[in-house]
Amino acid sequence: MTMVAILTGAGISTDSGIPDYRGPDGLWRRDPEAERLVTYGPYMSDPEIRRRSWRMRLDGPVLRARPNTAHLAIAAYEKTGNALRVITQNVDGLHQAAGVPARKVFELHGSARSVVCTACQARSSMAEALERVKAGEADPPCRECGGILKSATVMFGEHLDPEVLARAMAVAKAAEVFLAVGSSLQVQPAASLAGLAAEAGARLIIVNAEPTPYDPLADEIVREPIGTALPALLDRLR
Repeated sequence: MTMVAILTGAGISTDSGIPDYRGPDGLWRRDPEAERLVTYGPYMSDPEIRRRSWRMRLDGPVLRARPNTAHLAIAAYEKTGNALRVITQNVDGLHQAAGVPARKVFELHGSARSVVCTACQARSSMAEALERVKAGEADPPCRECGGILKSATVMFGEHLDPEVLARAMAVAKAAEVFLAVGSSLQVQPAASLAGLAAEAGARLIIVNAEPTPYDPLADEIVREPIGTALPALLDRLR
C-alpha cells in the first residue's frame, strides 16, 4: 500500500470562500494594520486590538465555510483504505469537516474553530466565544481563570507547536508520494516538508497555480485548477 502525504495551503480553500491572506493580493499585504490583529505582541498588550480582532472574526468566513470538491476528494481517497496523512497550513478545519479523521490531519498553524486561554491553556469552541461577543462581551475572558482568550491559531510572533511539526516531518520522511496542493511553498518551516520528502525518496507532485521554490525537485507539476486537478490526480493514485 502506497503511503501518500498531502500538504495543503490556502489555495485548496479559496473555492470554499476563504481568501488567501498571505498571497499577492492577500489581506495581510493589502492592509498591514489588519496583520496587527493576529500578531501576538499587540494582541496581548492592547485591549483595543483584541476587541477589533474579535469583531473581525465575527465577520470572518471560516465558520461559515464548507468543504469543496478538493477537500471531499481527499476524504474519499482516505475512505478507500489507502494510507493517507494530511498536513495543512490552513486553520479552517475543512479537511475534518469533509470526513478525514482528525488523527490523520496535522494542523501546522492551529485551528480557527477553537479558542485557547493564554493563561491556563483551557480550550473551548470559537463559536461559543463569538456568541459571547455578539451578546456584548467585546473581549471575552476565559471562563476558567479570567485570562486572555485567543484563537487557537499560530499568530504572527508565535512558534509552531514542536510536537505537531515533528509528527509532520516524520510523515514527510515516510511518504512514498508527497503532494503539495495550493501552497506557495514559501512559508517555513512548512514549505521545507516538500524538500524533506523529496530527499527521502518520495515522488513529489506540486499542484499550484504559480511556480514555487520547490518546482525543480518535483516529479510532476500541475497548474490546473485544484478543484478539478486534485480529484483526477487522486483517482490515478488509487
